[in-house]
Amino acid sequence: MCKGLMGKKLGMTGLFTPEGRYIPVTVVELGPCVVTQIKTVDTDGYNALQLGFGQKKPKQINKPMQGHLKKSGDQAFAYLREFPVENPEEYSLGQDVTLDMFSIGERVDVVGTSKGRGFSGVIKRHGFSRGPMTHGSKSVRIPGSIGCSAWPARVIKGKKMPGHFGTDRQTIRNMKVVDIRPDQNLMLLRGAVPGHKNALVTISKPKILKKKV
Repeated sequence: MCKGLMGKKLGMTGLFTPEGRYIPVTVVELGPCVVTQIKTVDTDGYNALQLGFGQKKPKQINKPMQGHLKKSGDQAFAYLREFPVENPEEYSLGQDVTLDMFSIGERVDVVGTSKGRGFSGVIKRHGFSRGPMTHGSKSVRIPGSIGCSAWPARVIKGKKMPGHFGTDRQTIRNMKVVDIRPDQNLMLLRGAVPGHKNALVTISKPKILKKKV
């Protein structure tokens, strides 16, 4: 069985449980993904499937990639990712892999890229508190003193400063699958998933299972 799939974040909404509780959910269009390469222990040293997701025009990819994808059909994909698999001989090139491997109520790991926020100050980037806004204060949102005294007389590496914020790869572990709609290739996850709308996300079986209390 393949351990994961690629999908597209569609947005957030909410659902009511049978007990009447309202829970926020993220809607992900998960798959179907196409098998573009099968890797085995004999040929590559490990068992995995290379999957393709997201359609592109053939002219938008280079000739070597066109030759690689021609083995699994004349399709061009926007994304290619590898996922571990237990028995690669159960799959064939060009086969569609759907979200049937997941079930309602289980836990999954979700990987996405956080929203880009450009060049940000210390308040937005690190959660600093602002300075006073009255009595002639000129240090409302500035970071303040950053250097040391006579020794070591320099700025320590790793100091929290203004800079580029966002577009980081983030993994949310043990998210609960609230609902699965196979006819629409949709999965509803409890909570928020990193990334903007239509962003690529990968959902896989959990590496570290959450302990039940």
